[in-house]
Amino acid sequence: MQLLLGTNNRGKVIEMTEVLSGLPIKLLTPELLKLRSDPEESGSSFRENALIKARHFFGLSKLPTLADDSGIVVEALENELGVFTRRWGAGATASDEEWIEFFLERMKREQNKKARFVCCLSFIGQDGSEHLFEGFCDGVITDTLKASYLPGLPISACFKPNGFDCVYSAMSIDQKNSTSHRGKAMKKVREFLKYAEKTNQGSRTAI
Repeated sequence: MQLLLGTNNRGKVIEMTEVLSGLPIKLLTPELLKLRSDPEESGSSFRENALIKARHFFGLSKLPTLADDSGIVVEALENELGVFTRRWGAGATASDEEWIEFFLERMKREQNKKARFVCCLSFIGQDGSEHLFEGFCDGVITDTLKASYLPGLPISACFKPNGFDCVYSAMSIDQKNSTSHRGKAMKKVREFLKYAEKTNQGSRTAI
C-alpha cells in the first residue's frame, strides 16, 4: 500500500513515519510527488482543517492520504491559538525561531501556564472513505526552550506534559509517541491500518 502524508511540515512527517514504521506501507510526501499547492486552512476546528487537507492532497494524488491538523490551546490565551497556532503571533511565514521567540515573550506576561496539545488526523482511503482520529495531551508551557526540536515543531521544546519532568522534544521516541497528542492519534491510525490491511487481504478492495 502507498500512503501519502498530506503535510509539508518535516517534523510532522518524521513523527508520523516513526509510528507507522514496520507496516507494509510505502510512505510518500507532497514534496516527493511534486505536489506544489497547499490547501487553505479555512476550517473552524481541527477536524474541519484535517479533512480539508486530506481531501486536497487526495484530490491531487488519487492515493490513500493521511493529513494532520494540530495545535495548542493555552488557557491564558483563550481563543488566540488553537486552529490558528502556526498562523498566530509572528505569523505563518515566520521561521521556527521567530515564531517561538514571539510566543515565549508573550507568555512571560502570564501566570497561568496550562496548555493542551490537540491533534486530529484525517485518513481518506482509496475508495474515498473518510476516517478521523484524535489525540490530546495536557501540560504546561516552560519559561524557556528546554531542548532542541524537529523542524516545524518549536513548541515541543517548551511544552512539558503533566506527570513528566521534561519537554516533548527531550523525550525518547517511544516515550514521546506514547505521550504526545500526535503520537496518541497516530497509534489509532496504525491500528486502523493494520486491521484494514488484514481484512482486505485476498480481496480487491484497497484501503
